[in-house]
Amino acid sequence: MRAAIRKVAPAALEKISYRIPYYHYKEWLVYFGLTKAHIGLYIPTPVVEEHKKELKGYYAKGATIRFPLNKKLPIALIQKLLKARMKKNETKS
Repeated sequence: MRAAIRKVAPAALEKISYRIPYYHYKEWLVYFGLTKAHIGLYIPTPVVEEHKKELKGYYAKGATIRFPLNKKLPIALIQKLLKARMKKNETKS
């Protein structure tokens, strides 16, 4: 997950917040964390809502997306979501 984020957002600042990795690019970009059953990706809600069709098959509600551990991570989709969020952050700044 970290490599996928760094590839799309190399200028993003890496931090720890709420005891999980957090990335800041002009403002909140993304959080992610591991549980026993899934990897949670936490990205602001406008992006999640705008990509609802592509997220079909995954739990996606509010700012939360859950990727089950028994499936391969959809890296291209994750990167697409990050790019969309980066654009939003750039227009706000």
